[in-house]
Amino acid sequence: MSALKNIYSPAFYERLSAVLDQSLPGFDKTKFITLINSDGFEHKELKARMRHTAVVLHEFMPKDFSKAVDALKTIIENMRKAHFTQDSLACMFLPDYIEVYGLDHYDDAIRALEYITQFTSCEFAVRPFLIKYENQMLVQMTIWSRHHNHHVRRFASEGSRPRLPWAMAIPSLKKDPTPVLPLLENLKNDPSEYVRRSVANNINDIAKDHPHIVLDIAKKWKGNSKETDAIVKHGARTLLKQGHPEILKLYGLDATHIDFSEFEIGTPNVKMGDSVEFTFAIENKDNQPQTVRLEYGMYYRKAKVQLAKKVFKISEKIYQPGEKAVIIRKQSFKAITTRVFYPGEHQLSIIINGEEKQPILSFELV
Repeated sequence: MSALKNIYSPAFYERLSAVLDQSLPGFDKTKFITLINSDGFEHKELKARMRHTAVVLHEFMPKDFSKAVDALKTIIENMRKAHFTQDSLACMFLPDYIEVYGLDHYDDAIRALEYITQFTSCEFAVRPFLIKYENQMLVQMTIWSRHHNHHVRRFASEGSRPRLPWAMAIPSLKKDPTPVLPLLENLKNDPSEYVRRSVANNINDIAKDHPHIVLDIAKKWKGNSKETDAIVKHGARTLLKQGHPEILKLYGLDATHIDFSEFEIGTPNVKMGDSVEFTFAIENKDNQPQTVRLEYGMYYRKAKVQLAKKVFKISEKIYQPGEKAVIIRKQSFKAITTRVFYPGEHQLSIIINGEEKQPILSFELV
């Protein structure tokens, strides 16, 4: 997040100050900039800067929350005129304001979230409302799933995900996601791919705790249309990576007649920042065409020496009888913010139609 935090830059606050000056009577730019640069701003990461911006903004907003919501609408109107990029991550301090100051003002907060999400995503801000007002919020989000604006419809699905990344989980929906299913049903044929992809992500969240529910959805939706087929396939990706027998059967993924050979790691010693390179061969030994899903399992070394497996997809395609292929791939160990690499022994496996093949080979990260 270290680079992303710099979206909250001096230039951003100059532009924002110009908008606030237009939007809020008596706005004091000098005071605003001074407050923004206080409280160790330079050392704050992305989400802390986002929250800090919302808290500082509160100093200049109407104290009556209903009037503050009206002021936020004016701010967004003027941000649009000033060509602030819609859906910009930096603009998410606006829904954060609702999360911080609107939790005890349900009706006005709902009005605000519906409006703001059409400008910048509110899926993080809605989580505390789901926890505090679960039944009301699920009714509201089901209503939103039929909204005329695709951003609001997507918000209904994305905001109700049981395990939304980078956000607080919703314990009750992790335990029982069935209250979310009606709104997903409403959205499964949505004309917007943006919305349908969110539906798939919601289903994938559910699969991590309740695979049987996702299997039921897959059996019900698969074959309805190419759009629902895409939702089901993306929503079942965790189950496919886990090699869940029923989902493999549903997609006709059987490794029985697929020959696997010549598996080699070409770089037994990999320097930090370089890539491990590997190759293997497959052949369809059946007398019928076979769908072949190819993946590899990377067993990363962790801080406490144990290995943790992560599955990566290579391809999925139909192989004709007797068709052969040699697959060459590499996996980077370049530093990234979402994973720490530790030197030492790592392992790598090949997975064909959900079946992890032997041998599992080792290499050293140095």
